[in-house]
Amino acid sequence: MPRYIVERTFPEGLTIPTTAEGAETLRGVIRTNADEQVTWIRSYVTDDRLKTFCVYDGPSPEAVRRAASKTGLPVDSISDVSVLDPYFYLGAAS
Repeated sequence: MPRYIVERTFPEGLTIPTTAEGAETLRGVIRTNADEQVTWIRSYVTDDRLKTFCVYDGPSPEAVRRAASKTGLPVDSISDVSVLDPYFYLGAAS
């Protein structure tokens, strides 16, 4: 499955309450993503909470964009990426 980095901007800042309501919001995102065969792996949030960089697996950038649209999440850009594991190279050099 292809992997993507999705960059998002939240002009008012990203806030997800650490409550049952916040957990249900995230479960809803996960369920909606699944409808598009998209899996949210993790997100990195800047200290000011204005930007996120989210790792997704999915069949296409269009599927990731559709899932975001359904959940009301912004999308600044979607980049197709692959994993570079430095420890792979360290182990192979032995």
